Amino acid sequence: MQVGTFIKTPCPHNAELLGMAGFDFAVVDAEHGPFDRTAADLMMIGGRAAGLPLFVRTADRTATNILWALDIGAAGIVVPHIDGVAQARELVASARFSGGQRGFSNSPRFGRYGATSIVEAMELGDRATILAQIESAQAVAEAEAIIAVDGLDGIVVGRADLALSMGLTDPGAASVMDATRHVLALARGQGKAAVVVVGRAAEAAVFKSMGATHVVVGSDQSFLRAAATAAV
Repeated sequence: MQVGTFIKTPCPHNAELLGMAGFDFAVVDAEHGPFDRTAADLMMIGGRAAGLPLFVRTADRTATNILWALDIGAAGIVVPHIDGVAQARELVASARFSGGQRGFSNSPRFGRYGATSIVEAMELGDRATILAQIESAQAVAEAEAIIAVDGLDGIVVGRADLALSMGLTDPGAASVMDATRHVLALARGQGKAAVVVVGRAAEAAVFKSMGATHVVVGSDQSFLRAAATAAV
């Protein structure tokens, strides 16, 4: 199981530090963190300096935000609020060259600043990992069909929003955990990435036993807050 974390602070040094700490990957959070394209672009440099693959959680599922996240050289994207098959197909179309509709230029970082041919750049671009975030009761109901969409590499279960969509405030509630187990099993059954977000490292073992292939543990902010609180 691979272990990553969120980065919610627009500081490339944080990407370097997390890479040095041994994380397998990190997710730049442009949905809930203060990241525009320029700030996220700088994060990619920090990640590359430490050999840390960086994903971008996009602000939304619009083609524009998907495009810039991939153009800056992200290892992949996590796209929030994919609630049905039609949205999953739109996501893949926006993110893929082959079989999709991703706008092309080989001049950004992913295309090595123009040092690639069109064919080479398309191949590089389509190596990015495309993940849909499952975080509503509707998405759980359609999860099998969402996961089956060709070109989608896997899913991320967001238990907080999932709980709220079910009228609950506890991501650890039995019904939320059952839904999470169900979605993770579907992803594993189709040979795709089964990712879950956890607040604390101690929770990871529970989801590993459910078949999670990746966990996203906490964030740079939560690690700083915990260490600072302990020091005080």
